Amino acid sequence: MDLSEYEEEHDEELGGGFGGAPGGGTGGEWVLRLAGSPEQVMRARRLVSATLGRDHPLHDDCVLLTSEIVTNAVVHSRSGRGGAFVLGISCSARGVRVSVQDEGSSSAPCVCHASAEATGGRGLPLLEALAHRWGLVRRAGSTRVWFELQPEPAALPRPHLAGVR
Repeated sequence: MDLSEYEEEHDEELGGGFGGAPGGGTGGEWVLRLAGSPEQVMRARRLVSATLGRDHPLHDDCVLLTSEIVTNAVVHSRSGRGGAFVLGISCSARGVRVSVQDEGSSSAPCVCHASAEATGGRGLPLLEALAHRWGLVRRAGSTRVWFELQPEPAALPRPHLAGVR
């Protein structure tokens, strides 16, 4: 599904559509308010996937990290108890930035390291491992978690050195 198909299917949620560069992954910024329910995690993943396009070099990591931070918003904040969260996606030639602002919680998120048997607790460590930059801001009763990914520089051909075999 590309972004134009997503827009047609969910136009009422998108406030009339995004504009920008659907499926192209370059140039554009989109913001969407979603209900804080578990099924919205899949919707957020699909939106990021449609925005970037499956061929985008950052697609898989962006979709994975989006899933993690949206899940955290739904499970650990007031957003998941009848509230909502805001998903932001910004794409440019320099990279992708995704943010999720939830309705806050009584405690700050922590980068905890889960045991091998644990079924959760890996979201923020994944951000730490995969994102070029990430952060969180707690303000006025809400928490915004964001990450940025940048494409890796293309591998440069090695110069052929004269006299070296």
